[in-house]
Amino acid sequence: MAHHVDLNSDLGESFGAYTIGQDDLVMNYISSANIACGYHAGDHNVIQHTVKKATEKNVGLGAHPGLQDLIGFGRRPMKMDPEEVYNLVVYQVGAVETFAKINGNRLNHVKPHGALYNMTDKSQEISQAIAEAVYAINPGLILFGLAGSELVHMGRKTGLTVAEEVFADRTYQPDGSLTSRTLKNAMVEDADEAVHRVIRMVKDGKVEAVDGSDIAIQADTICIHGDEPKSLEFAKKLSKELIAQGISIEKVGE
Repeated sequence: MAHHVDLNSDLGESFGAYTIGQDDLVMNYISSANIACGYHAGDHNVIQHTVKKATEKNVGLGAHPGLQDLIGFGRRPMKMDPEEVYNLVVYQVGAVETFAKINGNRLNHVKPHGALYNMTDKSQEISQAIAEAVYAINPGLILFGLAGSELVHMGRKTGLTVAEEVFADRTYQPDGSLTSRTLKNAMVEDADEAVHRVIRMVKDGKVEAVDGSDIAIQADTICIHGDEPKSLEFAKKLSKELIAQGISIEKVGE
């Protein structure tokens, strides 16, 4: 059986005088880029640069909207009502979509960031607001969501094409949720271990949770966090080993 998967990374998270990640190098190994929209990270200059580079490398363009929390990198929870979430997504996605247009490209997908992403694991209301915002902007956009999450369900219900996302560098709880970053075992630090876990998710549809149990999982797209110190190493190894295992790397929608 032939396998293919999208390999994505959260990029464009530098801003002003601050440089985060090795975006230009990571882009050599991925098929999709989730570009920060200026709320949790990024700015107008960084968005333009990242969109331009992704376009040159034929990497799929995605908007990565987050909570308006630059100091906390969008990873601190906020209480928000669905209308505010809807408007927050429209505002941020619209920015990246416009930069795509002026670079002769188009936006391919949307993936929420950080705490906003985590809210969509269980919250039907927040997930619906995000899905409806994306659909209103362009019903042809692909919505990225945590595999098995409410966002995946609400995206499909709204009429969007959905890509179920798994993580190369995060651990899982027995219910399929990601382990909180406040816990020591939240991250997978070893690149070889990450590769082994990813290949099993793609080929067998399973991942080992932190308690040792196996959980079923759908892997349409694999995320590498661009702000992590080992992101470039992970991207290189994942790309090489996926291809060696007969798994082609293709952006979602191709």
